[in-house]
Amino acid sequence: MGLTHSLSHILGFFILLSLFAITSSQLTSYCYETTCPRAIYIIKSAVFNAVAKEDRMGASLLRLHFHDCFVNGCDASVLLDDTSSFTGEKSAGANVNSLRGFDVIDDIKTQVENACPGVVSCADILAIAARDAVVALGGPSWNVGLGRRDSTTASKDAATKDIPSPLMDLNDIISAFANKGFNTKEMVALSGAHTTGQARCQLFRGRIYNETNIESNFATSVKPKCPSNGGDSNLSPLDITTNVIFDNAYFKNLVNQKGLLHSDQQLYSGGSTDTQVTTYSNSPATFYADFASAMVKMGNLSPLTGKSGQIRTNCRKVN
Repeated sequence: MGLTHSLSHILGFFILLSLFAITSSQLTSYCYETTCPRAIYIIKSAVFNAVAKEDRMGASLLRLHFHDCFVNGCDASVLLDDTSSFTGEKSAGANVNSLRGFDVIDDIKTQVENACPGVVSCADILAIAARDAVVALGGPSWNVGLGRRDSTTASKDAATKDIPSPLMDLNDIISAFANKGFNTKEMVALSGAHTTGQARCQLFRGRIYNETNIESNFATSVKPKCPSNGGDSNLSPLDITTNVIFDNAYFKNLVNQKGLLHSDQQLYSGGSTDTQVTTYSNSPATFYADFASAMVKMGNLSPLTGKSGQIRTNCRKVN
């Protein structure tokens, strides 16, 4: 009976595994083990070097992957320059003059192409680089499923429609993530990416001058960087406490009404997500585990696999 019980458990486990493989469109962490064994090392080393050179690059690479996946899935469409046949995602409001890290991805792609031409997709490079960027900043790691292929088109309109705005209220943020299959808990975990990186004055001016659920000394400290007129592109850290390190300070800040963006503070403003924010503010381990799990799910958003798409030689343009 014990053996039968064990066998049924094992069988159940394999059914679960196979279901996961189907839902993640056959992405596997060992995709390049034989076809390009050095790829993972090349990407990691390039990311660590880029972050060592400029710590803000960690947040930029993470954000590139997020802005890619939220628009028509994780297909590297965000990297495409405009062409005569389409206006790409780079010129959408959420991306223009703010998305960065394209040069780092270009550099990685060149190195990977030299090692094994035509094998590793730009979409996979983005997914691995995002994970390695978080690790480089002291955050959690996770297994990145690989085998994505690259899109042959991009859409400014889709990016404008799908990427959540920093001016959104809680219900709209919940809806924007629900549209991509994320529950509220996953949305809060992913928002924790704002524990690193910076935002432009034009995105938080309204909050620091007009909102009441903001700690007064914090608001005062940010105003010199963001005058009521001008200075739109001036930067301020999203996490006032430990602005580079990937930790749970972002959530502690929210509890203390020190969220920089309106959308950040909405997560702790008397609504349904207050409890989750409190949990993460008290337990970095819980935040790390939930963030890693949500990142795996995000990396599985509608990837192109099999014969769909292509492996771009240059991430900025279709072959």
